[in-house]
Amino acid sequence: MLGSAPGTMSTAEDAAWLRWVTERFQSIAGQGEEIGLEEFKAALQVKESFFAERFFALFDVDGSGTISLGELHSALRLLLHGTAADKLRFLFQVYDVDGERVAQGWHCSSGSIDAAELLLVLQACLRESEISLPPQRLHDMARALLEAADRDGNGSITFQELQQQLEAFPGLMESLTISAASWLKPPAPTRQSRRPRCLTSWYWHNRRGQLAFLGGYVSLNLLLFILAALQHVGRSGWVVVARGCGQCLNFSCAFIAVPMLRRCLTRLRATPAGRALPLEHCVSLHQLLGSAVLALAVLHTGAHVANFGRLAQAGHGALSEFLLTARPGGGGLGGTAPQTGLALQVLLFAMLTFSSPCVRRGGHFELFYWSHLSYITVWALLFFHAPNFWKWFLVPGGLFVLEKAVGMAVSRAMGLRIVEVHLLPSQVTHLVIQRPRSFRYEPGDYIYLNIPAIAAYEWHPFSISSAPEQQDTIWLHIRSLGQWTTRLYEFFRQAEPLQLHGNLERKRWWQWVQVGKVPVELGENQQLCSIKCYIDGPYGTPTRRIFTSEHAVLIGAGIGITPFASILQSIMYRLGLSCPDMEAASFQVDFIWINRDQQHFEWFLDLLAALELQQEEQEPGGRFLELHLYMTSALGRSDVKAVGLQLALDLLAAKEQKDSITGLRTRTQPGRPDWSQVLGRVAEERKGKVHVFFCGSPALAKVVRAHCERFGFRFFKENF
Repeated sequence: MLGSAPGTMSTAEDAAWLRWVTERFQSIAGQGEEIGLEEFKAALQVKESFFAERFFALFDVDGSGTISLGELHSALRLLLHGTAADKLRFLFQVYDVDGERVAQGWHCSSGSIDAAELLLVLQACLRESEISLPPQRLHDMARALLEAADRDGNGSITFQELQQQLEAFPGLMESLTISAASWLKPPAPTRQSRRPRCLTSWYWHNRRGQLAFLGGYVSLNLLLFILAALQHVGRSGWVVVARGCGQCLNFSCAFIAVPMLRRCLTRLRATPAGRALPLEHCVSLHQLLGSAVLALAVLHTGAHVANFGRLAQAGHGALSEFLLTARPGGGGLGGTAPQTGLALQVLLFAMLTFSSPCVRRGGHFELFYWSHLSYITVWALLFFHAPNFWKWFLVPGGLFVLEKAVGMAVSRAMGLRIVEVHLLPSQVTHLVIQRPRSFRYEPGDYIYLNIPAIAAYEWHPFSISSAPEQQDTIWLHIRSLGQWTTRLYEFFRQAEPLQLHGNLERKRWWQWVQVGKVPVELGENQQLCSIKCYIDGPYGTPTRRIFTSEHAVLIGAGIGITPFASILQSIMYRLGLSCPDMEAASFQVDFIWINRDQQHFEWFLDLLAALELQQEEQEPGGRFLELHLYMTSALGRSDVKAVGLQLALDLLAAKEQKDSITGLRTRTQPGRPDWSQVLGRVAEERKGKVHVFFCGSPALAKVVRAHCERFGFRFFKENF
């Protein structure tokens, strides 16, 4: 076995792996001790049966139509312990569809692979990777592979020719030598660092703002609790706890509005204080405050109920009377504290329940939206429940009410029109909205959108995907993930055609890209759509730091590209005007876009193509933007089923200077990014302090954050 190759296993690991294979085989085979083709397919868990059938035929030495445990072990040991040439012979036999298996171990193959077999194999590879290409492009791939490998020009590829061709691509050959049996490996155990993340300096460095905030919040609450408790020393312990928690609730129920002061926080981002405060975590801090409020409310209510129970036992009345009947001295306005307290407890439980991720991100955003509007009722009840609450609420609550009033006045003062609508793959709605002349925003900002035709009173946040330099319109790309966004897509899908004739907006965008100027106004003969909408914003996000970074890494997953689309377009505009900050040699941007399948790339292909074109026109030393595209449905290079496909795609890309999947110059990488390699390469470049900006799923955010802490990068997550 090639012990030096990455990914190979030790002798102990070999034995453990073979035991795992044996147990899995026996569980499938049962008492018959042999498995058929269908059972073999189920064990492989492959999408395309072509490879399962080819592997089965090569493993079935005696041609009985079944595989015994002995045959399986014999084949897998050869693949596991064989040389690179042995593994390559196995791959050759898979591709040599009309050939016959010769000799145990595939050492004496004398067949060849012709154009028809290449087409058949590449078709299976494409289906396995969920890649759709025109028939002509498939023929081009097969022709490129045949021309490159067929050194004697006889129209077919021999084993020696395939070996020579693969040696010209070290990456593919290395993947093959790792293990041709990797398709049947158990999941590799996750290697845990000996040093816990929480003990690393960068773990604390990335969270210093959050920790400072939490430390201050906890300390202030302890101080308030102690001061309130001291005022009731000598009374029941339950009263002391209730009064202490009540004072903390006065502060927390008012302060919870501060992280939601979006206008104030947006202005604060531009100040030195904004750079020190954890403003990028305002939503998570608001959620944390909500949990703290509920916990304090439970303690506060529980302590009062326990005290009422003590009084009831002492003969001062029934417990139900204390809880359900207003009485003098009962606290609150008119002695209604117990009743308003129970109502507050119910509302807080409902708000927290419907704020959970499974509700908000599970297609039920409206439940979260409408239940959260009960904050108005909560604050109103607090004025009755706690007469001193208004003192705590005066400043943060006043700012909150002022923001809401200003936002409502500004957004309703002028009704905007949706100029154009594009329905994109994967149920994405691209809205082009008339832009008010007074509307100013920064790349990566977001707005709240209201479309009365969809829902009269609902406002939903979306990132602006157009650049601020595009003066007359605002772009939004909205994916159907919940009830409102799905209704939006269906509304425009079923409506009469609303687009401006001749796809005017796209033409104007291309004109703007090419000349670096603001688009012209709408012609007199062009009419706006009749769909009215309102916007509230703009509001800032961590991506505002992009142009102050020395080396920025933008990571977008799926529709998470939208804030970065605005940034990339702004970069294009600044390049066209030769802005000094864009010409600085220290400025470097790596853009990483991860998509599930081929269709998702169609959302912003025009933008990426224009970026590549503009990059080509720059001086060699002026290239500062690197694109990295990943398609997770495609088989990775380490998968033996993908070697031929990746080789053909590499050959065609080198020949045409164009990727066959997207049509861009940048080659689309199969599978998921290896973050250790991707971010490790960024660290090796040493082009200044690295800031990583992420927009995508929370699960992937955790993975990327952990790698950023490992390399000492600042991590910022888009979250609103």
